[in-house]
Amino acid sequence: MRSDRLGETLLPKKLALPIFASDALSSVAYAPDEILLTLGLAGGSFAFTHSWQITIAVVCVMAVVVASYRQNVHAYPSGGGDYEVATTNLGPKAGLTVASALLVDYTLTVAVSVSSGVQNAASAAPFLHGHEMEVAVGLIVGLTAMNLRGVRESGSFFAVPVYLFMLGIFALAIVGIVRKLLGDLPMAESAKFALAPQPDMDTLSQLAVMFLLLRAFSSGCAALTGVEAISNGVPAFQKPKSRNAATTLLLMGAISVTMLVSIVTLANWTGIKIQDPDRPGALLLDGKPVVNYNEDTVLGQLAHAVFQGFPLGVIFVSIVTGVILVLAANTAFNGFPVLASILARDGWLPRQLHTRGDRLAYSNGILILAGAATLLVIVYDAEPTRLIQLYIVGVFVSFTVSQTGMIRHWNRMLRDETDPSARNRMKRSRLINGVGAVMSGTVLLVVLLTKFTHGAGYAVAAMFVLFLLMMQIRRHYSHVGKELALAEGMDDQLLPSRVHAIVLVSKLHKPTMRALAYARATRPSVLEAVTVDVDPEETEALQEEWERREIPVTLKIIASPYREITRPIINYVKAVRRDSPRDVVMVYIPEYVVGHWYEQLLHNQSALRLKSRLLFTPGVMVASVPWQLDSSQGQEQHLDGFAPGAVRRGR
Repeated sequence: MRSDRLGETLLPKKLALPIFASDALSSVAYAPDEILLTLGLAGGSFAFTHSWQITIAVVCVMAVVVASYRQNVHAYPSGGGDYEVATTNLGPKAGLTVASALLVDYTLTVAVSVSSGVQNAASAAPFLHGHEMEVAVGLIVGLTAMNLRGVRESGSFFAVPVYLFMLGIFALAIVGIVRKLLGDLPMAESAKFALAPQPDMDTLSQLAVMFLLLRAFSSGCAALTGVEAISNGVPAFQKPKSRNAATTLLLMGAISVTMLVSIVTLANWTGIKIQDPDRPGALLLDGKPVVNYNEDTVLGQLAHAVFQGFPLGVIFVSIVTGVILVLAANTAFNGFPVLASILARDGWLPRQLHTRGDRLAYSNGILILAGAATLLVIVYDAEPTRLIQLYIVGVFVSFTVSQTGMIRHWNRMLRDETDPSARNRMKRSRLINGVGAVMSGTVLLVVLLTKFTHGAGYAVAAMFVLFLLMMQIRRHYSHVGKELALAEGMDDQLLPSRVHAIVLVSKLHKPTMRALAYARATRPSVLEAVTVDVDPEETEALQEEWERREIPVTLKIIASPYREITRPIINYVKAVRRDSPRDVVMVYIPEYVVGHWYEQLLHNQSALRLKSRLLFTPGVMVASVPWQLDSSQGQEQHLDGFAPGAVRRGR
């Protein structure tokens, strides 16, 4: 796609919602599991009596965060999102903290979403049990391929499954509520079991109860992941960008809250019990632990209960849930590359991440995200319960820092604003962001306190390492920039006093004659041919042939008692430089051009080593003089097609 077609990739709200909100919408498929699982550690009816409290708290946080981010997208529509807000208002290090947190969180989004999707699919397809990791890796590869096709193309492909998921969850909620009102809502399969407390939960003190509730709350806050993706993706919306992004954000929040409340309510009505898979044996039947019980997810059990007698409904919910959980990773595939490109533009990441591929997607960022997520899936064996412990730390770091930055933004705007109505609007926005900062900071503290030893510490360590890495990259680019900058009042184009040309000769053949002809055509001040005496007989034959042909260039023979080639040449070049420091030494290297990869193993190794060494020698220029062998004929046609980045080079 040509660069001037970038506008064609902009998204209407109907496509932006499934692309950017799929993560937040899909989190309702596993957030209820985490709430009930954590509360279930206390055994008995603890989960039933407290899950609604946790849900209300999560809904309140969701409402505040959505309202806060609506201010962000209006104030900073350029796509930097939390990173731009923090950098502009709190400084580069604050922005870098947010960026490192978001990059880690996006990577975990892919790993958690895909792993959870495979787990849900296994409830409808038992043959997947034991192969979750392999399936998850395959799905990541498929998502990567789709996103490399472009943002709009991937959005069009993924929109239908997202809307089908919404249809399935709302149908589940409506049918469940109607059956409850009619009095014929069946109980879940796990309702017949009792839930024994874990050994360390037999006698819960008031402090332990509070800690367990806080841990359940922090797990439930996984439902908030993906909210920040819209603020990072404002440039991808059609005009008016900010208004469309704010509307999409509001829709996403309303739909997520409705689905989360419905699922938790139905889970309580149907008596769902769920145990920690890492500590089985909590489910009791007639006072005895249940063994060899494959426990479905909350949504899987709800579908079997609500759609009892209607197997197509169960299959539909299972399929769309598995699909949406996999496609939720698409939010990260859109957010990570854009954020990485902005960081690369500012010099915090390698500049290759700032360029678009042939389909106008940030291909390099997509591939890096896929590789990191695949590694996590393999290391954690695609178990979402283990992966989710690393999750949401990064997103609440970005929430907190971003909202704090927005408070400073409004304070700065208020200093210059005199219109009373505009000042009132800014004060109202500042209040919303202030509440958001306090609430996000509180949740972040709760998450760190309750999850640090369960895996969140690894996420914090990854953020710290990434922060340091980006600092080093920026330092490198700054150092290189200063080193290469032109000084004022100085002529950096001074001509050398002389050019000393050296043509490297191994034997007298066509490549050597071409290199000599090219070197003579440049009219250097000094021109000489140099060969290394590795084999005296071959050297003597070369000298005789040289004189017989009366080549008008001096042939210098360098002794090499230890049969080395590279070091004697390097030493000779350095000696020339020492004798005439203001001269430029130009080294011409004849090279074969071969057509097959295996032929590369048979040629050019000495030339490659020499070039590598000479490039580090100050004052030395290196020129390769190619000679195309017959096997290379026509190979340029194979290399002349489109490659990533070819469009940018005018191809």
